[in-house]
Amino acid sequence: MPSRFDTTAYRYSNEIVILAITILLVLLVIGLTATATVCLSVVFIIGMLILAYFFSKSHHRELMAQAQQVTSESLPGLIPVLRESAARLQVERVEVYVINQRSLNAYTFGLESPKVIVLHAPLLQAMDRDELQFIIGHEMGHVKLGHTRLNSLVGGMAGIPSSFGAAMLLEIAFRWWNRACEYSADRAGLLAVGKPGKAISALVKLEAGVKGSHSQAGLEQALARIEAEDDDIGNVVGELLATHPLIVRRIEQIRKYAASLEYRNLQGRMNSNL
Repeated sequence: MPSRFDTTAYRYSNEIVILAITILLVLLVIGLTATATVCLSVVFIIGMLILAYFFSKSHHRELMAQAQQVTSESLPGLIPVLRESAARLQVERVEVYVINQRSLNAYTFGLESPKVIVLHAPLLQAMDRDELQFIIGHEMGHVKLGHTRLNSLVGGMAGIPSSFGAAMLLEIAFRWWNRACEYSADRAGLLAVGKPGKAISALVKLEAGVKGSHSQAGLEQALARIEAEDDDIGNVVGELLATHPLIVRRIEQIRKYAASLEYRNLQGRMNSNL
């Protein structure tokens, strides 16, 4: 049996650089800030990791009690999407849950295996199969690239007690890295579905929301909002403290990556995993 093609080469090129800069800034502030000694900072980070671990376990228990786990019996239509995405990206085993929420959203969490992917129920009605595959591939990208663990570690480092100016610098650096992770995960989602148009339409529907995603007028209004995002200086400044890039930037990055030779090469090799 031929060996599977396993890679993380789709990682957004600047993610590692930004992470390195973020960690260097964190270490610099630790060294220079009089209000937080190195020892206290280490204790603080360890404490944050412990809290993150127990929060993750608690959240997992709540999901198991309230949400519907995706299985071949509960939601058989989703199983091929999950299996194909996992095979393409060569992701470790994950548990997927559907939770009754009114918004269009999905997220991933977990410090230990199996990691958990949570889908809000309206996604199953608003998105077609390919759009769901992009969203699921996006979340699997976070798992594959270690973002669930790193988010707890780097977030704990960024939250060390410090002066207001230093805390703001760390927060901006941490959010910068968060946004780079989203670009990487978008690439994973694109590789999972193999259709740039569907990746983009999924993002437009997320912006449109539950009501807007079901009508052409709603989608057109959402697209108009997206196209105007970077024209508003308030949005551009607000992005500095946001965990996600502006959707217009995510769409631009998807188009750019889809046109690259790297994407075509990885897509071809990942297809051989099926």
